[in-house]
Amino acid sequence: MLDWTETEVTLRVPVPGMKSPAESFLPAPVDSASLDCRMKKPSGKSSLKVCLLSPHPMVLDEFHRLLEDSGFQITSKQLDSMLAPDLRHLEVPRASVYVVDAHAARQATGALMGNILEHHPGARLLVVGDKFKEADSYALLRQGAKGILTYAEARTQLPRALPQVAVGGIWVPRPVLSRFVDSILSGTQGRRLRMESPNELSRREQEVLNGLLENLANKEVADRLHISERTVKFHVSNLLAKFGVRRRADLILLCYQRRNADTA
Repeated sequence: MLDWTETEVTLRVPVPGMKSPAESFLPAPVDSASLDCRMKKPSGKSSLKVCLLSPHPMVLDEFHRLLEDSGFQITSKQLDSMLAPDLRHLEVPRASVYVVDAHAARQATGALMGNILEHHPGARLLVVGDKFKEADSYALLRQGAKGILTYAEARTQLPRALPQVAVGGIWVPRPVLSRFVDSILSGTQGRRLRMESPNELSRREQEVLNGLLENLANKEVADRLHISERTVKFHVSNLLAKFGVRRRADLILLCYQRRNADTA
């Protein structure tokens, strides 16, 4: 995953008397680099089911526009209330990935995310908002978000992020994810993570995973287990494949989120 940079955007549709999150979505001048990132329209319809959730019809329209050439099966639901008690009991369509507009207060967004994961435990959540403080991003990751995008980033990254999130990957800015993982490993939470892993792991894979969750380098794991560094790399590759992620930080975050889900 590439490191992200915010792109300045211009206002397409003015909203009298208030600033809408849809204002952050507008097309900017396109250069050759951004053209290369655009997805070509597939010949057939994708099996990926995506549900868009927002209280703003303009935001839903913009999400649809961004995904119109993706081939995804898209449903949307305009949220009539952004009160946490209402969102906890909201009925949402079944989907593989939910795109949640986080324009509302953090408590309301958390209530909606909790509701989705309670009724659809296998669902993946990608949250889109105006700007995220690092503490807000950490809170979303703790609540189970697999992807975080600003409105500006969504304009070019949403079609690429959804398939990655759908298969269990993580789409979060690398510096944010790295610092969040560091905060996990530096606390007592990191020590508890070593017990969480799929049942199909071999004994050696479990030992290597324990080392990763202690933030050990490959050489340190190799020295502890009295094996070669090349063998450690082999087991790390197998672990990433079994967990369906690409990087160590993604693996640690996934273990953290699974532990939280099991203890909730």
